[in-house]
Amino acid sequence: MVKRKILNEKHTLIFTQHFPYNRKNRYVKKHKALLGIGGNIGNVLRRFEHLFYYFKKSKLVMLIETAPILRNPPFGYVEQAYFYNSLLLIETNLTPRALLRYILRVEKRFGRKRLFKDGPRTLDIDMIFYENATMMTKELTLPHPQWMNRPSVLVPLSKMKSKF
Repeated sequence: MVKRKILNEKHTLIFTQHFPYNRKNRYVKKHKALLGIGGNIGNVLRRFEHLFYYFKKSKLVMLIETAPILRNPPFGYVEQAYFYNSLLLIETNLTPRALLRYILRVEKRFGRKRLFKDGPRTLDIDMIFYENATMMTKELTLPHPQWMNRPSVLVPLSKMKSKF
């Protein structure tokens, strides 16, 4: 069952079976990370549900909470379909670089092809925060640059119970 709440002419919140979700049990991993997920190719809502189950089965991450899904316009390259975005709060024992390698493998498993910057995609997973870590390398910048300027992060984040 999918419920929709129109926020304005460009933004709609979408509620599905597992978006939002909040784990009730205690947490057992060392580090918390906030992941942003997005996509605009194919049945993205179904893909998000599959991703939810994929992460629930993973031994490398523990899914703690998800946000409602936000349907919003693309930025950068705007001649493409609207995006669906949400956030996943996870716990992990992986380092930031190891977590990045893991989420890149997950993207590939879900059919991600990098055609060009800000282009259409089946699934994009970004590390928004990793604990209170700050780093800037060729592969990874934490916190994610521009997160505070993106409704695709701010709106779902405002709907989460856990505050990062």
